[in-house]
Amino acid sequence: MRVVAGRYGSRPLKPVPGLNTRPTTDKIKEAIFSSLGGFFDGGLCLDFYGGSGALAIEAVSRGMDRAVMTEKYRPALQTIKQNVAMTKEEDRFTVLAGDNRKSLQSLKVSESDLVFDLVLLDPPYAKQKLVEDIEWLQAQGLIDPETTLICETDHVTDLPEIIAGYQRYQHKRYGQTQIHFYGMPEAD
Repeated sequence: MRVVAGRYGSRPLKPVPGLNTRPTTDKIKEAIFSSLGGFFDGGLCLDFYGGSGALAIEAVSRGMDRAVMTEKYRPALQTIKQNVAMTKEEDRFTVLAGDNRKSLQSLKVSESDLVFDLVLLDPPYAKQKLVEDIEWLQAQGLIDPETTLICETDHVTDLPEIIAGYQRYQHKRYGQTQIHFYGMPEAD
């Protein structure tokens, strides 16, 4: 595992030890970010299921100003901290431990204007609740019409075309993995 491109490009990333997490491959990571235009001109990223932190680190490496990662699995939290330390820009990352919804609610209290430009949702496949996650993020005011949502699922999961007003505008399959891209439809 490595950072594919940008300011941290080619730096190695540590995987989470054990079999409880499934890292996004470099090939899929490259495909996701290429589909988003490759690089960003600032913004705030949320990795709702942090894992190793690789997706959020890639987003910051490619131009996001800052990233927030939520994770409850202790070995994954340690890995995220090690991977963030590798960037030598720890102040650009906020790592929240525990339940992702509760920890984001706590952050929202201290940062009342918190709205994410990019949200990465890569939950454990067997436990995914992506529709509820997106509806919850919207109800909390953490996403807005400018937010792009990226959902990673297994090859058999069928997500709806529209979730909480966000339209799926792109869908790709890579072996056993599907990537779903959502955004608000353009006004006519």
